[in-house]
Amino acid sequence: MTAPLRSTLFALAACLFLAAPTRADDLPEVPAPPPEGAPATVFSFGRDNPTCGEWTNGCQICMRPAAGEMQCSTPGIACTPGPPVCRVKTEP
Repeated sequence: MTAPLRSTLFALAACLFLAAPTRADDLPEVPAPPPEGAPATVFSFGRDNPTCGEWTNGCQICMRPAAGEMQCSTPGIACTPGPPVCRVKTEP
């Protein structure tokens, strides 16, 4: 076996070893739900306030279209969210 072929096979074996699936014990735990009295997220605020058509936490803006589920913008990377507030009320 030539040296270039041997190094190629070694590199391939190393890649396969590193790409091996992890065991279930190595996976992170699912986070627990927030405790009672925890600040509302934009998603829980929208769920708990069905008459609010548009709301924000200072980082994300969410809207509830007439037909469909709520839609929220993506927060900025350096944004610290505040408590959600309703900006536009809708008729029930």
